[in-house]
Amino acid sequence: MLNYIFLIRNKVKEEKEKLDTKEQILDLYYNQHLKQNEIAKIIGKSCPYISKVVKADNRNKQEKETRKKANAENRKVYLQEYFKTYDRPKKDDNSYEQMLAQQKRDAMELSYNNNTLSDYALAKWSSIYHTNSKGNLVIDRKLKVGSDIPKSINMSIKVPTQKYKNRYVYSY
Repeated sequence: MLNYIFLIRNKVKEEKEKLDTKEQILDLYYNQHLKQNEIAKIIGKSCPYISKVVKADNRNKQEKETRKKANAENRKVYLQEYFKTYDRPKKDDNSYEQMLAQQKRDAMELSYNNNTLSDYALAKWSSIYHTNSKGNLVIDRKLKVGSDIPKSINMSIKVPTQKYKNRYVYSY
């Protein structure tokens, strides 16, 4: 790409005596079909200036449509080749198995066969609890619940260990 721009830059220097800057820009854009940023590098002007010169020319609309059609065709060919050769990587996605395992654990915790549902499991499962300033789980006072549901659960006790498995502070 740089060699190409270098060759064109040398060619432009030779023709510089013949054409003024605007004519050079239009020649490079319409006849040699270069992009505006390439023309800016070759001539040494800014991209907005190149754009202004090109837009002022009456051939701009036709050239724009021609380039748009050519780009669409090139894109179509590229995508066809891409999808012919594209091989989607296989993922080891075990999220479905994880979801089934979580569902099984929740079903075991919440099933009617197990009469001793821990308060921690209930709090984890339901969304009626929120954390107060002391870090305990409490139910909003406005919410009416049955007498078998604890109003607060002390979270300072280590729940996962076997020693404290069924120890909770209840306030009914």
